[in-house]
Amino acid sequence: MIRSLDQMVAKVLSGGRKYRIAVAWAHDDNTILAIRKAVEEGIAEALLTGRKKEILKNCQAWGIKPENFTIIESDDEVSASADAVKLAKTGDADIVMKGLAGTSHFLKAVMDKEKGLMLPGAVLSYVGALQLPAYNKLLFITDPAVIPFPGLEQKIAMAEYAIEMTSRFGIEKPKIALIGASEKPSRHFESSAHYEAMKKMAAAGQISTCIMDGPLDIFLACDRKSVEIKGVKTPVDGDADILLFPSLESSNPFYKGLMLFAGGELGGLIRGTEKPVVLMSRSESEKSKFYCIALACFMA
Repeated sequence: MIRSLDQMVAKVLSGGRKYRIAVAWAHDDNTILAIRKAVEEGIAEALLTGRKKEILKNCQAWGIKPENFTIIESDDEVSASADAVKLAKTGDADIVMKGLAGTSHFLKAVMDKEKGLMLPGAVLSYVGALQLPAYNKLLFITDPAVIPFPGLEQKIAMAEYAIEMTSRFGIEKPKIALIGASEKPSRHFESSAHYEAMKKMAAAGQISTCIMDGPLDIFLACDRKSVEIKGVKTPVDGDADILLFPSLESSNPFYKGLMLFAGGELGGLIRGTEKPVVLMSRSESEKSKFYCIALACFMA
């Protein structure tokens, strides 16, 4: 079982393969530095789309040899996103990554019905792996980036994507906590009905192998002492591998708060696409962006 992002990186390095990564609007420092690390570590070849003059300026500022990259001239972030996706679509890249491009422009290119990377009939979602000093293993979360208010079918897809990812990390039967404000179902929250349906499906084997319970608050999901104090019986038992959130508005601030205030680092990916797609906030650290690149290589 891989218990940290650093162990995951070591696994990628041991494979000895280089993956071609197309970066959309590669103008920001953290993206350039993360890509440089991936290239230097020997896991990536980089194709950077954007304004060549701006990219070269950033390379010079950080003492990076521009010959380490292939730079593709693009006029703006819209065309840069389209160019990066096209490289993956035609097989010239293995992975697509968002640089300084706006999320809406980037996802529009990824989701384009004719030129994009969506798998037929798939739900586009996001799974992230959090490395936290206060938790004894990786904590996988979904969906902090794509679906604002997922319906039942989307939540099922989110669970399946997370189970698929955790299986690659050696977790045979992940514990999934369906997150709510408390452990008590409420008619005021649509997710309560969704969670009841999902638990029945999981028990009937209609969702891939897992242990699923909810609604649970974060304490019951991730802290065994809280389970004892509250006296709540749950098979997750304060030892969750996966947190499935009811909305983007709940999951996004959760992970960003942990990264800003609790020393967390994230590796995450878009799921439901032909090729791995790396999507991160433009303000994410160089280290987290490198982890996302390594995760994309790991899942490719």
